Amino acid sequence: MKNQKRPIAGLFCFNLPLTGDFQQIHIYLRSLNIFEHFMRFTLLLVLALATLGMQAQENNDAPTINPEYRAEREKINDLEHTKLKVSFDFSKQHLLGEAWITLKPHFYDVNQLELDAKAMLIHKVTKDGKDLKYEYDGNLLRIDLDKTYTREDSYTIYIDYTARPEEVTQQGSAAITSAKGLYFVDPDGTNPNKPTQVWTQGETEASSCWFPTIDSPNQKTSQEIYMTVPAKYVTLSNGLLKEQKNNADGTRTDYWKFDKKHAPYLFFLGVGEYSIVKDKWRDIDVDYYVEKEYEPYARGIFGLTPEMLDFFSDYTGVDYVWSKYAQLVGRDYVSGAMENTTAVIHGEMAYQTGSELVDQNTWEGTIAHELFHHWFGDLVTTESWSNLTVNESFANYSEYLWFEHKYGRDRADAHRQKEIKGYMNPENELKDLVRFHYNSREDMFDAVSYNKGGTILHMLRSYLGDEAFRKGIEHYLNENKYGTGEAHQLRLALEEVSGKDLNWFFNQWYFNNGHPKIEVKYTYDEQAKTVIVDLVQTQAELFQFPLAIEVFEGDKKKRHEVWVKQKQEQFTFEYVKTPSLVNVDADRTLLAEWTDDKTTENLVHLYTHGGTYEARYEAIEKLSLVQDDPKAYEVIIAALDDPYFGLRKMAIQNIDLTQPNGKKILKKIEKMAAGDPETLVRAEAVKKLFDFDGDNYIPLFKEALASESSAMRVNALKALYWTDEQAALNYAESVQDEMEKESVKDALIPIYIMSENDSESPFVANNLVQGIVFAEDRDQLNLYKEGVFWVAGSDNEEATQNLVNSLVQIGIQYKQYEFDRILSIPYLQQILEAKKNSNYENKDNLVKIVEDGLTKLQ
Repeated sequence: MKNQKRPIAGLFCFNLPLTGDFQQIHIYLRSLNIFEHFMRFTLLLVLALATLGMQAQENNDAPTINPEYRAEREKINDLEHTKLKVSFDFSKQHLLGEAWITLKPHFYDVNQLELDAKAMLIHKVTKDGKDLKYEYDGNLLRIDLDKTYTREDSYTIYIDYTARPEEVTQQGSAAITSAKGLYFVDPDGTNPNKPTQVWTQGETEASSCWFPTIDSPNQKTSQEIYMTVPAKYVTLSNGLLKEQKNNADGTRTDYWKFDKKHAPYLFFLGVGEYSIVKDKWRDIDVDYYVEKEYEPYARGIFGLTPEMLDFFSDYTGVDYVWSKYAQLVGRDYVSGAMENTTAVIHGEMAYQTGSELVDQNTWEGTIAHELFHHWFGDLVTTESWSNLTVNESFANYSEYLWFEHKYGRDRADAHRQKEIKGYMNPENELKDLVRFHYNSREDMFDAVSYNKGGTILHMLRSYLGDEAFRKGIEHYLNENKYGTGEAHQLRLALEEVSGKDLNWFFNQWYFNNGHPKIEVKYTYDEQAKTVIVDLVQTQAELFQFPLAIEVFEGDKKKRHEVWVKQKQEQFTFEYVKTPSLVNVDADRTLLAEWTDDKTTENLVHLYTHGGTYEARYEAIEKLSLVQDDPKAYEVIIAALDDPYFGLRKMAIQNIDLTQPNGKKILKKIEKMAAGDPETLVRAEAVKKLFDFDGDNYIPLFKEALASESSAMRVNALKALYWTDEQAALNYAESVQDEMEKESVKDALIPIYIMSENDSESPFVANNLVQGIVFAEDRDQLNLYKEGVFWVAGSDNEEATQNLVNSLVQIGIQYKQYEFDRILSIPYLQQILEAKKNSNYENKDNLVKIVEDGLTKLQ
């Protein structure tokens, strides 16, 4: 699962200020990195904001820890096979289902079966055609069996039922914002901006909202599904499509069969009008289900999947075991993506146009993440949500492994740095990685299970060595495949392969919380020719760890491997020539916060000799603050040619062009804007030129509008609007293709708002919420607020409908967070008042649009 808390009242009210608590929260949200993937969905930040609001309303009370021990669910009966026949009542948003569930007592004899079945109508329960007595309370279905069964016996129960997802009351989480299991998108086909779709989301325990089961991660079952849908739709489910049968009533029944066993939360069905782009890995089908307009870009988005399958099969030593690999993009999806076995669903933020893909596939890490889950999560599944990290830490770390393999260590280390920043929140320091005490299982989906977990695996790999780490995870997978796992089994597998004791590592990193916070001081004794490195851990709990310290005498480097075992440690190293740099944690492996007193000279040497991405980043970051020092300035200049594009961007952002040789550097940035190998760097250079002296670069901005790069065109159009407004308006007017609009909307929408381009108000209305959430500063936020004023006060029915639709969607989808009561309804009431007070000829139509929206929320 790739990731996504309750809202502040009036978040989108017309008089929303960017001051006080809101400004602090807004800045905090933009710093969150667990949602960087987990940043790919617009509303995710809204939900995080909501939680902070709730905490503020509760006077910042610290979260309480539930004392209840969250054990693995007791196994009384074991699932063996699940057969389903389903069809859909789109008008009621119901699933009409029949289930044949085959089970076996786990150990003790049984004469009763308990199944999870949330908010259903149970019509009949039988065995071998004979009715069985049962009790149903809306959540649990308790069935009296026809006899007592032993662990040698298998038995099959038949259930005729109706699933009613809109009646489900269980709540979701920050990562998975809803938990009703089954979702209908535009079921009545009335929203022109959305296709009709049906899809499911099972994690954590929401599959039991659409079929009766034992909804626990420690259950494994094979499955088959007969899915009857209107013939115009395609379907997707786990396993292979075995048969399709056209029915006389204009429907079609698709038969999907999945022979291997997996957990119930991994069941999936998807329905909609999709183009299926075919790919292949070895003899296995690799398919991409996308809406028609994105068919030309499907391979650009997902096309590295076969190479990822090769890499992960090789890296783990375990070939991909499943029968196919399909990926589908679902509208209004409640999280980032989900690793349903052989049938992954992605949120619509996966969609990118060709010009956006020219810059970077922002969804590539998520694609790797969900694929790696097919080893860690699907093949071997956490035995309980307390041990979720054995699923999510590996999926998180797979992104690092893939980036390292495909693009090199700088790209991987840059990604890891962002993951660490996403974890570095005081609240996260209080949580163990493996947690047996939590308020809700949904709470486990956080930056500890994901970000910290992935970083811990990186430390394990560094400590054991890559070969031992790979052999260890291969052993873990082979020993537990088609079953479950937990942190202790991972430890034992790694110990067996490496021969090393790892209790010390797991006790402090898996079964405890926090991380080292280390103060470093350097003392040079010129007489003794020694440097003393003092390390002081300032956090409460002691951590022990290996540490690499490199001492540089000019270009010569001597590496020292030491162990830190005490709160205060002192290490003494000899030298011949006074060191230019002492580089502690030279490989930047340790998850820690560091405080040291490096001099400017040390930092210059760190950039030129430190080697790692993090070392160069640290040097650029700190030297940017002292560019009046010529030595520091030279490093920032040198960083303009850094081999990693992210650091070249950073250098452009930070370089001070008012320094004495700034004109010379300006020429360098002009060349970068025209010819850097990476379009994201060229786009950053365009922005820098505009910020410094925009009026002199109008021809360059106009030329950049012809670039294939979305980032280039966005920055150029923004710059042009403030330097040659008419040229910018002419370009904006020329953009008529909807896909092109999407690729440059970050520049177009502000122009449409400021110029009050009524013909584009429907497009603007579709994007206002997103713009407000991702506003980078007060000016941008106020601009999108102005867009709300504009649409609310206009006579454009399509724009009004789009704005109303977005508010209704938010209110319904996030009702558990009271979005309807504290956000959507008040907002719509204000819009309604504006429409009623207007003198437009179509006033009645406008009022009805808003009133219909309010009705849907009541």
